[in-house]
Amino acid sequence: MIDLEAVAHNVSVLKEHAGQRRFCAVVKADAYGHGAVRVAPAALAGGADCLAVALVEEAAELRAAGITAGILLLSEPPPGSEEDVVSLDLEPMVYSREVLDRLSDAALLCGATVPVHLKVNTGMNRVGADPDDITELARQAHASAGVRLAGVCTHFAVADEPENPATREQARIFSEILVRLRDTGVDAGVRHAANTAATLVDPDRLGYDMVRCGIGIYGIPPAPALEGMLPLEPVMSLRSRLSHVAFLPAGSSISYGHRYRLDRDSWIGTVPLGYADGVRRGLSGCMHVLVGGRRRPIAGTVTMDQFMVDLGEEEHRRGEEVVLIGAQGDEAVTAQDWAEAVGSISYEITCGISPRVPRRFVMAATGHPERVVSEA
Repeated sequence: MIDLEAVAHNVSVLKEHAGQRRFCAVVKADAYGHGAVRVAPAALAGGADCLAVALVEEAAELRAAGITAGILLLSEPPPGSEEDVVSLDLEPMVYSREVLDRLSDAALLCGATVPVHLKVNTGMNRVGADPDDITELARQAHASAGVRLAGVCTHFAVADEPENPATREQARIFSEILVRLRDTGVDAGVRHAANTAATLVDPDRLGYDMVRCGIGIYGIPPAPALEGMLPLEPVMSLRSRLSHVAFLPAGSSISYGHRYRLDRDSWIGTVPLGYADGVRRGLSGCMHVLVGGRRRPIAGTVTMDQFMVDLGEEEHRRGEEVVLIGAQGDEAVTAQDWAEAVGSISYEITCGISPRVPRRFVMAATGHPERVVSEA
């Protein structure tokens, strides 16, 4: 279940925390597994000024759904996609002369101008122009008839570790670049660097003109240390039902490999979700789900389409609700719990929920009666 009201709430809370800065809602990777076509309008309703995706194809899906807001493309468009960038009215990040040239040529052929954001590498060391090259790249952008310099940006590598000095060093380098551009007469446009973590920790120093928030708009802290800094609401819950229940005697072994052996008589429930749905095989034997308001261990190896739950000596019925992510009674399981169990991060958990799991979109976060918006 995807709570769209929670999306709007989280955007509103984060935007208020960011002050007067523009707010970019990151909805790449199908809104981190939540469903971009439905999440994007909710983010805009919550006050987002624009959206961001990673791929031209992701932007095309949003445009096909009727979304007209500005869309920032977080990476350079690949060769051959330039005309799509123009026709979809995207704002791509650029960090090379050849991509600037290709975008300019495509825009001129279409009688348009492409707004570009120059990305500089200040220490993430993934993509981005060298700081020594950014001034010349900015001059090229200003001199190209088919492009317009709309912004300059960077990306923080360890903003989710507030005490790590690397973020301060990246901010120093970025600020020096901005001063250099100003001193050479280059209008940098919108300056932006802050992800959710930087927005939470220090929006005044790291926020510049715009923040780009991803994981936070889904109600998930970027790191456990940042949990609770703002009253964010969880957006995703993952629920199923017991598809089969059997009473097995002590000594019975469960699932592939027989790695789970009962030390007492127990009810075993089967849940019709597996690693093909995003329930990671690594959760086998080290994770709990909620049944009847109590935490119940996953019994044995998670299989492709199903996993089993040890329900103990208390009888349960086929059809009872099983909560994998979310709350039931006084208990809750989070994406972060999953991540810690498999040595990963919550981003990977939500992104990994398979498209074959139906998304049920509701408006339910602020106490209004639950209303189903749509299902996909």
